[in-house]
Amino acid sequence: MPATTDAPTPLLEKLYRAGTAPFRLLPDFLIIGTQRGGTTSLYNYLADHPCIGAASIKEVHFFDSAHFKQGPIWYRGHFPPLWQKYAVERERKEPFLTGESSPYYLFHPHTAKRVAALLPQAKLIVMLRNPVNRAYSHYYHEIAGGHEKLSSFEEAIEQEEERLREEQEKMASNADYVGYKHRHYSYLARGRYIEQLPAWLSLFPREQVLIIKSEDFYADPAAVYRQTLRFLGLPEAALKTGGQEFKTYNETRPPKMNPETRKRLVDYFAPYNEQLYAYLQMDFGWS
Repeated sequence: MPATTDAPTPLLEKLYRAGTAPFRLLPDFLIIGTQRGGTTSLYNYLADHPCIGAASIKEVHFFDSAHFKQGPIWYRGHFPPLWQKYAVERERKEPFLTGESSPYYLFHPHTAKRVAALLPQAKLIVMLRNPVNRAYSHYYHEIAGGHEKLSSFEEAIEQEEERLREEQEKMASNADYVGYKHRHYSYLARGRYIEQLPAWLSLFPREQVLIIKSEDFYADPAAVYRQTLRFLGLPEAALKTGGQEFKTYNETRPPKMNPETRKRLVDYFAPYNEQLYAYLQMDFGWS
């Protein structure tokens, strides 16, 4: 279900949402990552479901940004009103859910604890993509967004550790510090999933976490969509978005990666992937 329009202009809508925030829902589910892993497409499919109310924007970025200081009332302002939940549940006799998708959540060092404190019952959806392809797509995404000025992917990954070091130290010592480089230049670091997932799985029971292999989603989005609905406890529903079923959102088509670079990254990620497979008891076959 698309985000509701509560006022005729964006400014009035923002003011209206803020004023009615105490009477709005908190999310039932979060897509927490990974960036460039299919999160935008899956979220749009879910938002099309008649029993799901979308957030005012797909990526609210409450738990991982300066917005966190604004508190839960600010966050509530981005979700549907309580009356919408009651109306849909009365009409359809099915649960009504809302959620958001901010793929930086998985990687941000303080987000897991923040989410657990405010939303301990929330269901978490994690999409994990082959980290080699994810890193390459991430680089071209940052180029397109105007954040990355280095002229080659190879240069960017060579400089990554140095670029991130100071910000990682600041974020470790100050939970309120917002790391621009940490968010935009973390090409390899974000693909070391074994360094990120334990923080979440130590705070949320495994049955509240759905882990999706992005390549499975790309190959059969309908099957993964149905799997996600079952995880959320919702009935299946036909999906038609923009006249095209399961269209791809936020797609990038970078040039072919240098084979030597690919081999180097396959070797780089291999030990991290093996640790991940053992930890989750899932073999993603990325080697």
